[in-house]
Amino acid sequence: MTATFGQLQGRVLELREGLNILQSPNESGKSTWCAFLASMLYGINSRERDRAGFIADKNRYAPWSGTTMSGRLDCAAELGELTLTRTTRRQSSPMGEFSAVYAGTGDPVPDLTGRTCGETLLGVSREVFERSAFIRQSGLAVTQDAGLERRIAALISAGEEDTSYSEALEALKKQLNRRRHNKTGLLPTLETSLSETERQLTEVSDLESRLAQVRTQVESLSAQEAALTEELSIHDRWEAVQKRQALSTAESNAKAAEERASALRRRAEEERLPENDTIGRLRGAIVNLQTVRKSVEKARTERDEAMKALLKAEANLGESPFAGQSPDSARKEAAAPPTPADWRKGPSLLVIVLGTIAAFVLFYAAAVALSGSPWQKPASIGVLLAGLCITYILAGRLRRRAIQEGRDAALTKRFGTADAEAIQPMADTYCKLCEARDAAQETANAKTATADALYASLSSNEQGILLEVRRFAPAAFDIPTADSLLRACAMRRKELAEAESAAREARLRADLLAGQAVDASGDCPSAPPERSREAVTAQLEQVRGQLATARSAADQLTGRLHAVGDPVVLASVRAEQMEEKEKLEGEYAALQMATEALDAANTTLQNRFSPALGRRAAEIFSGLTGGRYDSVVLDRSFRLAAEPAGQGVYREAVLLSAGALDQLYLAVRLAICDLVLPPEKNVPIVLDDALANFDDDRCAAALRYLKEAARKRQILLFTCHSREADFFAGDREVSVQRLTAGAERV
Repeated sequence: MTATFGQLQGRVLELREGLNILQSPNESGKSTWCAFLASMLYGINSRERDRAGFIADKNRYAPWSGTTMSGRLDCAAELGELTLTRTTRRQSSPMGEFSAVYAGTGDPVPDLTGRTCGETLLGVSREVFERSAFIRQSGLAVTQDAGLERRIAALISAGEEDTSYSEALEALKKQLNRRRHNKTGLLPTLETSLSETERQLTEVSDLESRLAQVRTQVESLSAQEAALTEELSIHDRWEAVQKRQALSTAESNAKAAEERASALRRRAEEERLPENDTIGRLRGAIVNLQTVRKSVEKARTERDEAMKALLKAEANLGESPFAGQSPDSARKEAAAPPTPADWRKGPSLLVIVLGTIAAFVLFYAAAVALSGSPWQKPASIGVLLAGLCITYILAGRLRRRAIQEGRDAALTKRFGTADAEAIQPMADTYCKLCEARDAAQETANAKTATADALYASLSSNEQGILLEVRRFAPAAFDIPTADSLLRACAMRRKELAEAESAAREARLRADLLAGQAVDASGDCPSAPPERSREAVTAQLEQVRGQLATARSAADQLTGRLHAVGDPVVLASVRAEQMEEKEKLEGEYAALQMATEALDAANTTLQNRFSPALGRRAAEIFSGLTGGRYDSVVLDRSFRLAAEPAGQGVYREAVLLSAGALDQLYLAVRLAICDLVLPPEKNVPIVLDDALANFDDDRCAAALRYLKEAARKRQILLFTCHSREADFFAGDREVSVQRLTAGAERV
């Protein structure tokens, strides 16, 4: 094989007959070589598109170098030694150009095309090849496929490979679904149409019956409308007579009202009555006087309260020892209290000196008397000096006490306390009282000014109002009299306005009646109608409404009859639909019978094939597991189960370990190859890391089986481990190649 395919850039891989072990590390192109071989045999599907989680082969294996995809395959087949090539002419059809020639001669192989190459050389379709001999680690499980089914059917029946249970079942299901699938299909659609046709026929019958009833109702209501219209005409003639009489009365009333209004107007002009605006303005001013008067009373009350507060503040100042002084002089006096002359009274310095000398003389005389000589007895002198000192100290203390008592008496007389530290707070309190007295004085002055201003405004307003009222009422000398006179004027103006309004309304009523007066044509009734106009009008409106509704209903029913269609045509359509329904129901029943027969036939075929496949798979699986399992079963969907030796209980495939599951799948794949692949074609088996999850013992068992199977067909085993190559080291019957990434051949 020579490949320009994915990461393979012109690389060559030569193989031998029998078992080929191809060891290569991960990401070196093992899976790419496998895909290349399948693409050389069966081509690449250019219509395949990328989708979520899937990349089409034409994009997955596009050459990394950017060149076009191409390849060559030299092989020996039933037709001889051949050289197959695939190249790319158009980018949309990779490897779309195919050629097949005999090796050595270059002669084209007849009837071998790119579409039929794989199936001609291997004897199976691509689907069968990929589900049997093409074994990947990620695709060991066997899945259903129409091609595989056809191959199995050919093996266990007459040998025809053009039939597939799933394809036939799918075709039958499509036909069944085409006729009925839940609420869709030909039958539900036809049933819906038939139901609609029957509904239309029922609707036509109902509409015709209702239309006859409505037309009868229209005739009855029309007669009632004519009778009520004539009754209203009698009311019109009677009301015309009444209107002429009312017009005459209205003219008389209007003339009387106009004369009264004219008389009141002349009287108002003679008495010089003010206008309503003037009366309203003056009365409003009088009302405002009450507000101003209340404001004056309130201001005077506030003034009196302020004067009381001022008197109280002055009384508080008079009680302070600093009364009559300014705050500054009070603070100065508190900072330096006065020292009156009485403080100095008490023993003077001269008296103290004389007393000291007298005491000295006395003590000295006593000392001389005791010693007999004034200078020879020191003890006498000491006593004399001690006495002098004591006398001086006692005299000083007496003087200081006298001074302190004089000072305390002076402070108590001036400030009422002998504590000098309490004088300063008294001065501070006096200053605050002064400030309070000044604030009270300002408040009293402001309140007095406000009261005086409000009273002046009140007096001025009263005089202005009285002056203006005296223009038309000279007797108004005070506000109450002026207010009473203004009330009387307002009543007179109101009476005049009412009279003028009544005159206008009477005139308007007379003019309105004159415009409504009509000549009564026909016989004038001598007595009023028995029923009122309102009752007749209400009944006439009701009848007309019912008549309009009935006519509208008749029109709607007629339109709906035309819309629904001709009953004859609808009956013909219904008959055709019933016939078509019977036909489709017969076809549906026949298709159901065919499906049941197909299921029975497929079950028979599966029962004939599955035991053989299970026995062959069990033989291989037992050999791979060293006899741990001795039986394998599978159903028509290739769901597997294995029976451990000696237990008699089957285990589902999903309950096996990953390694045992891969070995079971491999055994089934190899059994399918033995039973399905045509023996005369010697179809090669390709394994891509299929033994990766095998332990060493089972891997060795699998390798021994593959070596034995390779005596009948070529087997390619791609692996990323070295144990397969080591296992066959020195075995000349097995080809071992170690491939490296990037090397064309090793």
